[in-house]
Amino acid sequence: MKEIALGKYNGLSQASTTLGTISILALDHRNNLRKALNPKNPSSVSDLELIKFKQSVVKNVSIYASAVLLDPEVGIAQCIQGNSLGGGISTICALEETGYSGDKNARISKLLPGWSVSKSKRIGCSGVKLLVYYNPRSKTSSGTEELISQVAEECNKNEVPFFLEPLSFSINNDKELSSLEKRVIVVETAQRLSPLGIDVLKAEFPLDVKSNLNEKQWAEACLELSQASVVPWILLSASVDYELFVRQVEIACCSGASGVAVGRAVWQEAVNLSSNEREIFLNETAAPRMAILTKICEKNAKSWYEFYQLPQMDASWLLDY
Repeated sequence: MKEIALGKYNGLSQASTTLGTISILALDHRNNLRKALNPKNPSSVSDLELIKFKQSVVKNVSIYASAVLLDPEVGIAQCIQGNSLGGGISTICALEETGYSGDKNARISKLLPGWSVSKSKRIGCSGVKLLVYYNPRSKTSSGTEELISQVAEECNKNEVPFFLEPLSFSINNDKELSSLEKRVIVVETAQRLSPLGIDVLKAEFPLDVKSNLNEKQWAEACLELSQASVVPWILLSASVDYELFVRQVEIACCSGASGVAVGRAVWQEAVNLSSNEREIFLNETAAPRMAILTKICEKNAKSWYEFYQLPQMDASWLLDY
């Protein structure tokens, strides 16, 4: 096992269940949430509408998660201010600017101006998350790796757990990744990025389940991903529906994953409901969904405690800290 700093160990403990499995409620969406709330005119969705939606989801669902992932623009401060986070709910804060720059076949991820790992720590976050668009064969891959290493260095300095979320993309014009291509890229991404100082890999399902219905191959691909990553990995929901995600989670966790980070698979229907209907849906449907996913992780996922340990510390440790 790898030794990690006390602050990182404590942060990971706060963001996980007592068994060391991870079930994150993801609500760091910005532009995508505007599109969901008003597909015809996303720009008309105000910051206040985003905030109220996030406050409602967090208030009703977060108690069944091990942590909540929020953004620093219209999320974490407002949920704290609105008392949406109950006692003991850990937070993870996104670092990236929403979207990407550059061509869609050579995407460039950027940090959000004005925000940082140290600011996330100051407001009490248990960890930070960086989303990057990554294809090992893209001309932007080396720049993305440099960005990851930069954030890893800041996380090490502040002893803050670093969750990395790489999203794959095709480098061929107007061509989506095939299921096989996605498997190769997701696995190679884990091989290349997990050693760069990150603490948890937030990974895509390593093939296209809509075109490949063979669950034996799902498990094989997840096992391959587990073998490729040198850090714990958790499965992101990538906007699939809840029933499909449950099956993905069961297979991923039985194949070495350490948990999930789930957003729209839990709460996506709520975007089309009135405020009263939304509260009912979140309480009666979304919350039980989150609870079920957390239980699946607790039953089947690989604990991050199997990856990390603290160095031996005697009573004098504080003198050199």
